[in-house]
Amino acid sequence: MLNKVTVTTALFFFALLFTQGNNLRAQSYFFERVFDETLAQASYIIGDLNTKEAIVIDPQRDMDVYLEIAQTNHLKITKIAETHIHADFLSGSRELAAVTNAELLLSDEGGTEWQYQFSHTGLKDGSIITIGQVELKVMHTPGHTPESITFLVKDAKVPATPQRAITGDFIFVGDVGRPDLLEKAAGQIGSQELGAKQLYASIQKFSQLPDDLEIWAGHGAGSFCGKSLSTIPHSTLKAEKQYSRAFQLKNDEQGFVKYILDGQPTPPKYFAVMKQLNRVERPLLIQVPVHPKLNQTAFQKAIDNNLLIIDTRSKDEVAKGHVPNSIHIANSNSLSTWMGSLVDYQQQLVLITNELHTEELTRKLMRIGMDNIYGFVTDLEKMNIELEKSDLVNIGELKKHLDKKDAQIIDVRSESEYNVGHIKGVENIVLTSLENNLAKIDQDKPVIVHCQSGVRAAMAYSILKRNGIQNLKIYSGGINEWTEKNNELVK
Repeated sequence: MLNKVTVTTALFFFALLFTQGNNLRAQSYFFERVFDETLAQASYIIGDLNTKEAIVIDPQRDMDVYLEIAQTNHLKITKIAETHIHADFLSGSRELAAVTNAELLLSDEGGTEWQYQFSHTGLKDGSIITIGQVELKVMHTPGHTPESITFLVKDAKVPATPQRAITGDFIFVGDVGRPDLLEKAAGQIGSQELGAKQLYASIQKFSQLPDDLEIWAGHGAGSFCGKSLSTIPHSTLKAEKQYSRAFQLKNDEQGFVKYILDGQPTPPKYFAVMKQLNRVERPLLIQVPVHPKLNQTAFQKAIDNNLLIIDTRSKDEVAKGHVPNSIHIANSNSLSTWMGSLVDYQQQLVLITNELHTEELTRKLMRIGMDNIYGFVTDLEKMNIELEKSDLVNIGELKKHLDKKDAQIIDVRSESEYNVGHIKGVENIVLTSLENNLAKIDQDKPVIVHCQSGVRAAMAYSILKRNGIQNLKIYSGGINEWTEKNNELVK
């Protein structure tokens, strides 16, 4: 069961026709993109159709998808590689290597401070990886991270020109990788401007490659690794030169640095954990864990022992009745990101969900290294727990509070969303910063939280309740309903 993983471009027999003297030849190789919708993360499997050898690049941690692809297509995974030390997911390279005995090939570029600290075969600029007649040439492309590399892929029998570039977080479709993560997520103070200049130089170098080079990136829209990523799975260098803003500033390093550092979204808190775990020795999960379904006694003991209860049901279900002091994070494509942003990795977790979703949730959380799951509750009604209802207000009640100024109304959207337009008289405390800003909450009058659609407001409500804020309400209609009813927003 490979939940929320999409295998796109199902099987490429990449046929090239070319003339060498009077000889016309056709060459082909196996190519598949595996896309995890939950983290907007892409990985690749490339194989030689004759020798049946294959390489996997940037695998996710629940790596059975690659084993299935290899088995279905009679391939043997002999090599595994990464484009860089990832910040947004826990790489499955070592799990996959443990199962397949494949060679692990990782960047040794970028200096000593941020290098892989476990056994691997090192790659440098110009290194060549061969998979039968398929050749992957390493290009050092620092900027997003100092060690970042790009793989230029070609049929070895075709002279000179690569056909594809596996760019990782260097170049996306419509965007380029952000150079500020080492500073904002890993605490490398002063590194973002240097990274931006390195990224600028890498783009200039990359721009010299053939215009028809296909670009296959490590992420699509929905990732925090860039600010304007496209939903399109691949592009060409020619198209990026024409349409990507980052490529328009080729003669303006200062302008590029300003552009690329401006407006980058705040990275999720868990990025720092991923940067660390992806470079050091850590426990491996070779198989997807199967966690127990808790009975009433076990669930009550978990509550008594102060385990963190995560309710993954929909906001509407949670509003009708939820376990006191539980945190609400709905099971959506964004669950992993919100869990990594709002939940401490040291906490032991109980997850409330539908029985059909236990494996899906396990996979989503193991992809960010959140493995400390005590068990699942799949039938809350049988737990004999007294539930609480959420206190909801409609748009009319919200307006009355706004007019009387007798409540603290908080918009928990991002700062950039708030600045684009918000309800007059409402203050902004971003959802991910709520627990660090409890002193700003006025407990002497009602507190009302809202967001865009009600999803983040429901999470905020659960966090504030768990932190002792009692006189609390949700305006679940949010900005969407506010504007639909022809009410104005202010900037």
